[in-house]
Amino acid sequence: MIRVSIVGSTGYTGGELLRYLVRHPEVTLTHLSSESFAGEPIHEIHKFLKGRLALVCEKLNVAAFAKDSDLVFLGLPHGAAAKTAAAFLEKGVKVIDLSADFRITDLKVYEAWYGKHLVPALVKKAVYGLPERYRDAIRQASLVANPGCYATTAILAGLPLAANNLVGKGPIIVDAKSGVSGAGRKVEAMYLYSELDESMQAYALKGHRHQPEIFQEWNKAAKTTNDFIFVPHLVPMNRGIFVTLYAPLKKKITAEALREVYLSYYMREPFVSILGAYESPEIKAVSYTNACQIGISISASGGQAIITAALDNLVKGAAGQAIQNMNLMFDLAETTALL
Repeated sequence: MIRVSIVGSTGYTGGELLRYLVRHPEVTLTHLSSESFAGEPIHEIHKFLKGRLALVCEKLNVAAFAKDSDLVFLGLPHGAAAKTAAAFLEKGVKVIDLSADFRITDLKVYEAWYGKHLVPALVKKAVYGLPERYRDAIRQASLVANPGCYATTAILAGLPLAANNLVGKGPIIVDAKSGVSGAGRKVEAMYLYSELDESMQAYALKGHRHQPEIFQEWNKAAKTTNDFIFVPHLVPMNRGIFVTLYAPLKKKITAEALREVYLSYYMREPFVSILGAYESPEIKAVSYTNACQIGISISASGGQAIITAALDNLVKGAAGQAIQNMNLMFDLAETTALL
């Protein structure tokens, strides 16, 4: 059995990790940390755990957690996660970090978006946790940087275009929409029901932190000089991400032919589904699953690829992908507890 602890267990992502881990046949949960709810049973915070898990939240104690943990999921803010990851790694515990601390490989880029990195030496040791691209490296990793939710959706939408050198000159535009759970479990005016209901707004118009992450991974697939525009929107739903990617094509191609490119690229991927030409994904079709649906369209002029993608931001965009990575790290079937 894999002995697993969660640092930061009371937020939405922590709850989603627990939703899947309590039914995982190869996992024993040993510690759950929470600074705000220390001493409280976890089933009082995540009510669905009543009768299923009796662990009590603890304040983080790396030495104590490390004694009976093979793997730790870190659900901490950027900055705080880096030092905690280093402390667990020093004690031989594997780490899956759900913050942004190890996602960006260029330290200058990281510091431009997040500030000074507190453990820069570890950045080169981390593996970006997108199984569809780095599966073999994840299997050997002791530190995995779980991708961001917007980033996962946009990268999966664009990778086949980049990898097959299909992108022409001109801007690449990612129009992204997310449910309110993407902001985490916090209270701010824009996330209140009366503000959000029957409304929609764009945000982070000066730049969103997932933007360099998306560009980094596309650029690794195929060097690009394209201008990259990423605009996120907040929509009145609890969970889910929907991305529409507009990319200029080097030469005209039919939607059916481009769909074959995507089918070939994702042929053996258990959690990526390619829909029919001009068919759109739906948030409801992927909610509470680790699936990503991708639709393939071409503009009326034939010069632009229009790729649509949808996933659950708390599952494939966070906790589900983290468990997918854990399965790989411990040589288990990748789909264990996720189907």
